Amino acid sequence: MTARRLLMLGPILYLSAFFFYPLLTILARSLNTGDSLDITPFISILGDSYYLGRVWFTIWQATVSTVVTLLLGLPIAYIFARHEFRGKTILRAASTVPFIMPTIVVAMGFISLLGPQGALNSLLMDLFGFENPPIRISNTLTIIFMAHAFYNYAIVVRVVSAFWANLNPRLEETAAVLGASKLNTFITITLPLLFPSIISSAILAFTFSFTSFGVVLVLGGPQFATMEVATYELTAKLFRLELAGALAIIQLFFTYVFLLLYARAQDNIAVRSDLVPREFTRISKRSARQRVGLILTILMLITILSPLLILIERSLTSVNGYSLHHFRSLFVNADDSYFYLTPIAIITNSVRFAAMTTGIALLVGTSAAYLLAKSSNRSSWFQDAFYMMPLGVSAVVMGLGYLLAFNRPPVDLRGSWLILIIAHSLIAYPFVIRSVLPALRAVPTQLQESAAVLGASPTKTFIHIYLPILTPGLIVGATFAFAVSMGEFGASLLLVRPQFTTMPVAIFRLLGQPGASNFGQALAMSSLLMMIVAAGFIAIERLRYRNSGGF
Repeated sequence: MTARRLLMLGPILYLSAFFFYPLLTILARSLNTGDSLDITPFISILGDSYYLGRVWFTIWQATVSTVVTLLLGLPIAYIFARHEFRGKTILRAASTVPFIMPTIVVAMGFISLLGPQGALNSLLMDLFGFENPPIRISNTLTIIFMAHAFYNYAIVVRVVSAFWANLNPRLEETAAVLGASKLNTFITITLPLLFPSIISSAILAFTFSFTSFGVVLVLGGPQFATMEVATYELTAKLFRLELAGALAIIQLFFTYVFLLLYARAQDNIAVRSDLVPREFTRISKRSARQRVGLILTILMLITILSPLLILIERSLTSVNGYSLHHFRSLFVNADDSYFYLTPIAIITNSVRFAAMTTGIALLVGTSAAYLLAKSSNRSSWFQDAFYMMPLGVSAVVMGLGYLLAFNRPPVDLRGSWLILIIAHSLIAYPFVIRSVLPALRAVPTQLQESAAVLGASPTKTFIHIYLPILTPGLIVGATFAFAVSMGEFGASLLLVRPQFTTMPVAIFRLLGQPGASNFGQALAMSSLLMMIVAAGFIAIERLRYRNSGGF
């Protein structure tokens, strides 16, 4: 009982100190602009047509982005759920890469493909002799929707395909025997069974689009600022911390409601359907129409991934053809800047921070997952939303909270690298929960009871029973946590100091400097980050527990 209390206290104390306390500090700063309680910042935000417009724009752009994400993700989810083909493991791993990539790199990929000097515009100008780029979607809503769908479709693929792969095929077979067409069977049987998983993935995609920062900041322009971007501008440019705090609290209210809905949908997935091993559900023999559909879907997936492929191609392109010029130029301090760091130092910063983040995320996330696995069904979904809250709170808001909460002795972390580790771990540990929880829930209670009857201590039971079952989930969760830390951008942009510059921040700063050379270096740094992040995902596909897990 003591061990369980320690497990319970650990995540709660960690969240209290580094999540709720900074958020309460934001609230206090918003309500106490003078010597007394003052709600003027909230009145100013809610009474200003500009900020109300930011709230409305954030909601409806997230809605449209979610619809586009579902249209992209569901066909691919079906292919991964029901079809086996050569290269599926690699392709499935590649489909996850956009979700983990930092938004700044995703934005770079779209600029490289669809920007005024992008590959597609260059190709069309060469083929048809256009004097001006024919595709002009930079700083438009179109490119924002495309980038959000590109960034979040992997959520739909992961959540829906994991559930779809294990649906009992006898239901569809029975419907076919009774004379139902395939379309009617899908609408009346398959779709209702999939509905909780679709809703769950849609809510999560909506939440990520709702809290989008890097995509909107780089691709959208000031006219399309979301609540996230407005919070950043109030903090970093206008220094109106009380207004930034009020806007952050309003955004937090929305995101917590979304996470409650998500947790409820996840709870429904766990109890509503008769699941069977995927060996009995996958399609081994395909009709000609299914083969064509499979080929078209794979081609669509490759097309979706084209921004990242083009990003690599452009990073290798120079005036003299293909070369490593942009990569070599990263090592040259052309401006003789005092704050210059070599790529090795920047990569070392990112890897070092990611490794420490992973350790903390594994401890906190595994403890929380164990508590969720042991909780009653009535309260599990509410507790799930509680522990998943950092996933729905924007990194910019968390960065603002840390600046306000830990800015004076004896806990002044503003100039320390430790503040980055704390921020990254809060964003990363929910991924550990989603990776470990399915395996924990699948451990038969008889195994633990049998071990206790045979005299095994709780420690030996954990080492010999739980740990072997949890190891694949722990590796998956650790890989996600490492990748999330490597690509974290919003909080790092507010908190990082020059000597602790990470790869996403370095990319953003290179983009902010004029000249083709800086743009080429940003492409090169983006390619390095993408290759580092993608390296672990091929292995993940062979380590997932029964293809389950929220991600």
